[in-house]
Amino acid sequence: MEQLDVFTVRELRQRTGDLLRNAEEGRLALITKHGRPAFLAVPFDERLLKHGVNKALALHLFQARHVTLSQAARISFLSIDDFLDLLSEFEIPAVDYPPEDLDGELEA
Repeated sequence: MEQLDVFTVRELRQRTGDLLRNAEEGRLALITKHGRPAFLAVPFDERLLKHGVNKALALHLFQARHVTLSQAARISFLSIDDFLDLLSEFEIPAVDYPPEDLDGELEA
């Protein structure tokens, strides 16, 4: 699972460059205030432009393995089948098996 970078509101002045770099790399970042989530920084990319905030957020969260397929479909307001189509459009694999696990399942 890809680590979600967390910034405090206070750190933003000193770490603005890190936050921007994350966005350029397509990574989400969580900004907190007094230890509680305040807002989520979602990269402004093709996903966001083409599909809107909900679908872009669901794609980012799913790709980073922060949510399940079912949860991502709900976030995007799509059925699981439609979310699978969206994953396909962005060439994001729906499953992520290590080769040894896949070999074991194919043998069974």
